[in-house]
Amino acid sequence: MLDKNGIAKRIARELKDGYYVNLGIGVPTLVANYIPEGMHVTLQSENGLLGMGPFPYEHEVDADLINAGKQTVTTLPGSSFFDSATSFGMIRSGRVDLTVLGAMEINDRGDIANWKIPGKMVKGMGGAMDLVASAQNIIVAMMHTNKAGESKLLKECTLPITGLGCVKKVVTDLCVMDITERGFELRELAPGVSVEDVKKATDGRLVIEGEIRQMEL
Repeated sequence: MLDKNGIAKRIARELKDGYYVNLGIGVPTLVANYIPEGMHVTLQSENGLLGMGPFPYEHEVDADLINAGKQTVTTLPGSSFFDSATSFGMIRSGRVDLTVLGAMEINDRGDIANWKIPGKMVKGMGGAMDLVASAQNIIVAMMHTNKAGESKLLKECTLPITGLGCVKKVVTDLCVMDITERGFELRELAPGVSVEDVKKATDGRLVIEGEIRQMEL
């Protein structure tokens, strides 16, 4: 199985030269550390930064440079800073090519729940709803099951929905899946993971066809 960095490293393989990419809070932020050498990708942070770099080493930390999750980050040559209105203008006008988000649950139609657990205090939805409504392509980075071993890839989400039918691909600690009209279509297996492991951990409709290749990292 993959750890969080392994998930991020696999998602980085989905990037393309020239992309503008928004990385959500949590595992998605780690993708910044694995952008392929020689590829030019511009990372956008919804709190008002375009041109975000990887996480800083200790001697590079600047407490004034943070991402949307309040983690310290670095900037690249040519980066720019702006207010939240401008940032969300970029998002809502469809100028972000790819959004990578974490999720508490997703279902086999591409619905995502990633902002609230009933009974727990939250500050608000943040930018999640804008991102899922406006992004041209959404990949979810998540663990396949919760701490109790229960599937987080479901027939129906049980938590409050952030967006409907918006997720195109999911990368978990077990596998890579595309989400199509037929459900979760298994594409790749993490090292050491079997098809049976994925079947046991997936509650939603699962499509398995042909030989499933091992994930490249």
